[in-house]
Amino acid sequence: MSAKNVDKHNRWRNITVGFRVSAEENEQINKAVRLSGLPKQEYCYRRCLNRDIVVQGNPRIYKALKNELAAVLEELRRIESGGSIREELLDNIELITEILYGLKGENDD
Repeated sequence: MSAKNVDKHNRWRNITVGFRVSAEENEQINKAVRLSGLPKQEYCYRRCLNRDIVVQGNPRIYKALKNELAAVLEELRRIESGGSIREELLDNIELITEILYGLKGENDD
């Protein structure tokens, strides 16, 4: 058995779970995965099983946060010029805020 096919309890992972999402949902999932620093499979099963997702700060995470914040700023500029607020933007801001507060807490110890 390869290490990639077993979990931390040495149980073999041989079942595939799949589901369909819209293009917008896919983008939201991909953003959350990028910001978490986890592989997509790990992120998805932790979310499905209601387990904690702990973000470990590293250069890749900081770059992803920077890019997402730039996208949020662009959306806010669009809204300022008369556009409407999209639900995805609010979800994205909430996710970024949670991660930043978590990273701040990590550095306060």
